Amino acid sequence: MRRPWAMEADVDLDRYFERIGYRGGTEPTLAALAALHEAHVFSIPFENLDVCAGLPISLELEDLFEKIVLRGRGGYCYEMNTLFAGVLRELGFRVAEMLARTSNGGPYTAKLHHTMTVEIDGSLHLADVGYGTDGISSPLRLEFDAEQRQFGNVYRFTRDERLGHVLERRAGDGFIAMYAFTLEEAMPVDFEAANYYNATHPDSFFRAAPFCTMPTPSGRVTLSASSLKIVEGGRVSEREVRGEDEFAALLMRHFGLEYRRGQGPR
Repeated sequence: MRRPWAMEADVDLDRYFERIGYRGGTEPTLAALAALHEAHVFSIPFENLDVCAGLPISLELEDLFEKIVLRGRGGYCYEMNTLFAGVLRELGFRVAEMLARTSNGGPYTAKLHHTMTVEIDGSLHLADVGYGTDGISSPLRLEFDAEQRQFGNVYRFTRDERLGHVLERRAGDGFIAMYAFTLEEAMPVDFEAANYYNATHPDSFFRAAPFCTMPTPSGRVTLSASSLKIVEGGRVSEREVRGEDEFAALLMRHFGLEYRRGQGPR
């Protein structure tokens, strides 16, 4: 069901399916949602290259389709989840988008992270293809205190009287909070404001340095301006990246993305 204020642009589903290598079902079922979610996160990298280049970040669905699908790029949460929500709505899923406060075990931020829920057969599932490091690879059923395991990670939801629903990830012998959200839907203007902050504010984490990350079924590859970290089957290897030339070579090798020299915060 489309919200009355949702973007009305159509999505070329065949081109999107080609981009993520998807050949599964298209009925609005949990199995299809999980398969689409996994295909997206294992095919499209989370990256901030345009933010670091000082380029404007459009959230118009046509622009996101052109960037991510036609040009083979990635993006960050507003870009990735806006596109994914548009695809799901084209397929008939009931989607609600909201803003969350991120934590990662530290103090909570303002509501700056874009996430979504999908209702299937009366149950809500969290979907999020744009979190980045240690984000979910498959949807999570929105139920409290039940541990949900996927691709080597374990997640759960807890309640907080002030913050609402808290997504937590197992870390060592305990859990750390990833982000907190309520079920209040955000409007496009809310995402525009949050996107503007993250893309332009001098204190924004996304402006600090270019990076790119993508999960694999057995781990994750993360490239920053200073290091390359590869997690594979529980084994972690990390090494220093020596300058822009090596960063550019590694970005192409691991993610198939081209890096423009001098692509830093402006």
